[in-house]
Amino acid sequence: MKGDYQDLVDEISALLGAPATLENRDFRLIAFGAHDSDDDLAMDPVRTRSILTRQSTADVRSWFEAFGIARATGPVRIPAAPDAGVFRGRICLPVRYRGIVQGYVWLLDQEPGKPGPEPAALDAAMEVAQRIGVLLAEEAKAGADLSREFLAVLTAGRGWQQDMAVAALRAALGPGGDGLHAAVCVTPWPGEAPASVPGAAAVCVVPRRGGGEPGGAAGPGAGTGAGPGREAAGDPALAVLLRLRSTDALAPALAAVTRLLPRAARATGPGGATGQATGGKASGGKASGGSAGAAAVTTATATARGVTAGVADPVRGLADLPAAWEQAVAAARAAAAQPRFGPVAQWSAIGPYRMLATLAADPVDDPAARTLLAPTNRELARTAEVFLDCAGQAGRAAAALGIHRQTLYYRLARVEQLTGLDLDEGEDRLLLHMALKAARLA
Repeated sequence: MKGDYQDLVDEISALLGAPATLENRDFRLIAFGAHDSDDDLAMDPVRTRSILTRQSTADVRSWFEAFGIARATGPVRIPAAPDAGVFRGRICLPVRYRGIVQGYVWLLDQEPGKPGPEPAALDAAMEVAQRIGVLLAEEAKAGADLSREFLAVLTAGRGWQQDMAVAALRAALGPGGDGLHAAVCVTPWPGEAPASVPGAAAVCVVPRRGGGEPGGAAGPGAGTGAGPGREAAGDPALAVLLRLRSTDALAPALAAVTRLLPRAARATGPGGATGQATGGKASGGKASGGSAGAAAVTTATATARGVTAGVADPVRGLADLPAAWEQAVAAARAAAAQPRFGPVAQWSAIGPYRMLATLAADPVDDPAARTLLAPTNRELARTAEVFLDCAGQAGRAAAALGIHRQTLYYRLARVEQLTGLDLDEGEDRLLLHMALKAARLA
């Protein structure tokens, strides 16, 4: 397919009489036209680095994107900026497919005072850019075709089976498999995987297991009627393998994930019930209210319907992908348990839930906390959790709960009676705090 890109870039170069370069939406070089000019300004530092390293820096990307190229539907002229390493102005031709930017064609603009390309030539070049957009979109869609290999990596048992699955996915991805990636979990995900996700190397739908899996917000007592969450064990999740430019450039990945949430919420529906088919069309494919209601679904609506996402720490290569997937699942569960994390939670930001998610793979049934987590003791469980969140400071806890300090003491005494724990003892506090937090993940 690279030969096709080169032919189309050469066609644009011929139309506009200037060497063109093609980059994907992440500013990675795909193809470039022959350059035989003696003009030193033609090969400025930005252009030189792009060709030699086949990518641009995050600062360069941000500088060019500030001119609105990601939203543009026609040619964008960008002035020279010697301080930024751009000695010659640029003409950017956005490469789009069905309204989604897939990449950019870059040309050097004429020097000030000299006529630039004719409008008719620019129009013809944009038509070629549209053909490039089709190719890039088809290549992105191929990521969805790797769903079988991707799913095998995420569900294979440890040992040789997992090693073989990783090797198969690496072979399917080619050289890109050795790059930087982030694993993402979106749950619950009713129905099929999307045809394409911007920036994704692969996507698949992972059937969820029961007990402690992501898919529903839960507080202490959830599943027994004491918490606000719904019972969602068994909901499938969408797995996305996102390409990254650098470990500190997660913003595009987070933006892509955020755009997936309303899509999941539309199918999930107002009541939070997902479709019944894991591999086919969800029975609730539209939100109540028809197409107008579906269009009105926002990220806030997705949050209200219990749709959350988790993003793992970046990994280079695929060897650590199974562990990264577990991070993404844990972060999605934490986002469901604690609204302050979500709706999109990063593994690095969920604090104690990094450990709790590993420990609480199954519903918590600690004998000391069992009675406290019953539906009839929901208020006492919340009181204990807030008190422990406040590091045992009665004044802070009473203020957070909106109750008098004496009321707090009375409730804590009841908690001690129900649990048999002494809240003046550090280990007892730790046990209760962990049980209450882990119950949110159950």
